[in-house]
Amino acid sequence: MKDMPKNLVSHRASVRNIDDVVAGQVHYAPMKSIWFLSMLVAALVGGAFTVTWQAILLYVLTTLAVLLFGHSLGSHRKLIHNSFECPKMIEYLFVYLGVQVGLAGPLGLLRQHELRDYAQRLPDCHAYLRHGSSFWKDAWWQLNCELRLDAPPVINLEPRIAKDNFYIFLEKTWMLQHLLVAVIFYTLGGWSFVFWGVCARVTSGVFGHWLIGYFAHNHGDMAFKVNGAAVQGKNIPWTSFLTMGESWHNNHHAYPGSAKLGIGKGEWDPGWWVLCAMEKFGLAWNIKLPADLPERSELVSCVPSKKALVLCICPFSRAIRGHR
Repeated sequence: MKDMPKNLVSHRASVRNIDDVVAGQVHYAPMKSIWFLSMLVAALVGGAFTVTWQAILLYVLTTLAVLLFGHSLGSHRKLIHNSFECPKMIEYLFVYLGVQVGLAGPLGLLRQHELRDYAQRLPDCHAYLRHGSSFWKDAWWQLNCELRLDAPPVINLEPRIAKDNFYIFLEKTWMLQHLLVAVIFYTLGGWSFVFWGVCARVTSGVFGHWLIGYFAHNHGDMAFKVNGAAVQGKNIPWTSFLTMGESWHNNHHAYPGSAKLGIGKGEWDPGWWVLCAMEKFGLAWNIKLPADLPERSELVSCVPSKKALVLCICPFSRAIRGHR
């Protein structure tokens, strides 16, 4: 067996051989495909015949809400990386909104993330896990298929998540949660609100998640490089607001445990802005920054030394914590 990178010793995922994340086949996943395609068709057809300014406004507001509070803060920065602490009810609310993005249940989404994150940090991994195929092939794979590795990693979730009754409930009923919202929206605004407030929103969330994932692993800027990793994250500045800061993916690959994703000057990070406001009102604490994380010997700067000094040292200094 090849040597395991030190930064993966305490990872939730583990394999017997690091080559285990390479061998596998991509198979069509009926439920996953039907879920996405049905939402897409309903959004395009139903939305076209029921368009109103109220429905479009509902679509915009609900999409922004689930991406910001749900996916970025709830599913990603809190549930997956535990990069900040908050009251349990706020955590539950944020994770519930994360379910409304339409990707999966909270436990399934966490396992998917851990497999992909683990594989990408190894020297090589399957093309499915690194968005390594052509644009259209990767779209088909990610939106309609699943990867079945010959020897899949074991993923151990901590009891605070795996045994949480609310998360278990959401995992079993995550599709039905969208039906509940659809009933509420139908009551408020008829089919127009359903097609735009549910179908179009879910389609945007699922498709957008894949699209950003593809570009964030294939095209964009790099301030850091993780030596020995099969995949390097890329920053996509022009989508930073739409993704609530999630498009600073090169920063995230460098410091995955940081609650702040836009760590350089001028890097917009709406999720971070909300966390700062929450901290001010006592609703968030123990917020992790790159300076709080263990040093990574495999992490190197990709920018000239003078610029690197500004980018890599100043934002992380504990001395400037008061100027978040």
